[in-house]
Amino acid sequence: MDLYEETKLIMKQNNIFANKKLGQNFLIDENIVSEIVNSSEITENDLIIEIGPGLGTLTSKLVEKAGKVICIELDQRMINILKNRFKLYNNIEIINEDVLKVNLQELIEKNKKNSNIQKVKIVANLPYYITTPIIMKLLEEKLSIESITVMVQKEVAIRLADKPGGKESGSITYTIWYYTEPEIILNVPSKSFIPEPEVQSAVIKFNVLKQPRIKVENEELFFKIIKSAFMQKRKTLVNALLNSNFFEKREEAEKCLESIGIDKKIRGEKLTLEQYNEITKILDKNLY
Repeated sequence: MDLYEETKLIMKQNNIFANKKLGQNFLIDENIVSEIVNSSEITENDLIIEIGPGLGTLTSKLVEKAGKVICIELDQRMINILKNRFKLYNNIEIINEDVLKVNLQELIEKNKKNSNIQKVKIVANLPYYITTPIIMKLLEEKLSIESITVMVQKEVAIRLADKPGGKESGSITYTIWYYTEPEIILNVPSKSFIPEPEVQSAVIKFNVLKQPRIKVENEELFFKIIKSAFMQKRKTLVNALLNSNFFEKREEAEKCLESIGIDKKIRGEKLTLEQYNEITKILDKNLY
């Protein structure tokens, strides 16, 4: 029985239909599943946190390789399937909760304390409608994780992996590059799922850096400046900074940029991490 037939059987036996509100599309391509697992480089000393395991397609491969797998699933219907499907395994924990509400660091620390776990990795086929909040949570909470390997919408993967200042970059791109080294593993066609999504997908891996890529003294201000610049992408950076009340006068904003060699007509999406950090230093010291 191939993965497509197995998935259809599980759905039929449990009278399951994909919940569009939860962004459910079930992966049926065995090669894609293998690529995700292989690129995650899982060992028996790893704790894997799988977000949105659904029917357990990816989970079935993870439990065979990892020291422990923690599945965090919001849909109660899937919880029942997962518990029944993996009842003979002693290296799996299933949590029925919204991942955005879970204290992941506490969960990680508890499992590290009570086992031989050495590394923690995130593996997931993420619900596309909440991809960004989940990734931001994983990075901003500075969790003790080594890597994040996830399936996301293809155009989102391109934005996440583009370098700061690149054509496809967004504010989240700067967060990604500040904390990680991103890499698109492979593109995934719509036919790899049932039901088929209307968009193309991609698997992307973030190798989490031991230290942020650059040293920033005031991270809160740093990311606030970046977000403000991208909320007003059609405006010049000077106008964005003025509209967000970082400066009271245009002359102050222009002088700030000129002092660090930045064209006063530049738009925010063209700056590097280092340039945003220089602006942050100036504003943090209230030089204007």
